[in-house]
Amino acid sequence: MTSHDHDARRRVAFILIVAGTLLGIAGTDLVLPAIPFLPEALGTTHASAQYVLAAFVVGAAAGLLAFGALGARLGQRGLLIVSLLAYSGISAIAAASTSVEFLIVLRFLQGLAGSAAAVFAPGMIRALYGDQHAVSALGLLNSVEMLAPAFAPVVGAWLLHMGGWPSSFVVIAAAAMAAAISVALLGKALPEPARPTRPGGYLRLLRDGTFMRYACSHALVLGALLVIVFAAPTVFVVSLGATLADFILMQIVGIAAFVVAANLSGRLVAKYGREAAIWTGTWVAAASAVTILILALSGAAGPLAVTLLFIPFNIGLGLRGPAGFHGAVVAASGDDARGAAIVVVAILVVAAAGTAGVAPFITFGLLPMALVSTVLVGSALAMLALLPTL
Repeated sequence: MTSHDHDARRRVAFILIVAGTLLGIAGTDLVLPAIPFLPEALGTTHASAQYVLAAFVVGAAAGLLAFGALGARLGQRGLLIVSLLAYSGISAIAAASTSVEFLIVLRFLQGLAGSAAAVFAPGMIRALYGDQHAVSALGLLNSVEMLAPAFAPVVGAWLLHMGGWPSSFVVIAAAAMAAAISVALLGKALPEPARPTRPGGYLRLLRDGTFMRYACSHALVLGALLVIVFAAPTVFVVSLGATLADFILMQIVGIAAFVVAANLSGRLVAKYGREAAIWTGTWVAAASAVTILILALSGAAGPLAVTLLFIPFNIGLGLRGPAGFHGAVVAASGDDARGAAIVVVAILVVAAAGTAGVAPFITFGLLPMALVSTVLVGSALAMLALLPTL
């Protein structure tokens, strides 16, 4: 195989990996604009409609752990095809739902079925590019993943206008089927990551201080940022006298900063090493969180100030994110699928717990979300300092 053929094969594999992970993200962001219209369409309440979102997240968490275990034993290419086919079929059935209860059950199954790509992507990228270039490739993948929440709701709103709430599910079903066929036809380009070199499964990883250092510090920093993102719309509108347009501006600026930093992470690792990238990014994020907290305590907070201070938080996450995730996968000692599953589930848990902690005090202004995010990033710094490195 020539160098040109090898590069082309690698590009095809990367596109397939990106497509699979984006489809999983679309299960939430593409459907999001339809949620307020479900009560009228299905004869239910707004509270019940929220469970349509929650069921997908719970199903995704279960699916991450399930595919993590299966991916350590079975061929990941085959599992990815099965996952995409199931995701397509369940999405198509969901589009024909006539009751919210049935839709909630299907959403759980949809989240469960669509989780394989998120679990397999880090290990496949590591096998595809090698540890020397995997951080840069993960940075590019993370950049695309960050852009999806910004654009998918816009597409979802257009689909809602054109075809009603089922249209998003129809599009997901068709896209997942196309992805499954593509993997079946071109899947030889996807590498099969190495099998675990040490026994013990999830329990071994949870007992491994080095793995937990990378996995939990990554989850804490990303979870801290998500706490801010989830709380910011209400804080901006209710407490800061701003509008949703101000929140959208904060998101766009933050995502742009993350994308630039994430694509610089690989260069930082190549020049100074993984630990330098992780520590630098975590300290930058921590400085941003503390400054936002000081601003909240001063009582002088405004949407523009919060937006400007949100930029270094995203830069910090971008610098340390790809390196931290790669460190967790390496520390898993060949158990890439289970390692990635634990990291993503930990992110969901931290974000959910942090958001739940802020929720009772959401009308108190900027302080609750600033305090929780600062505690989370501070905990990440503590884990980096106390637990062993690779």
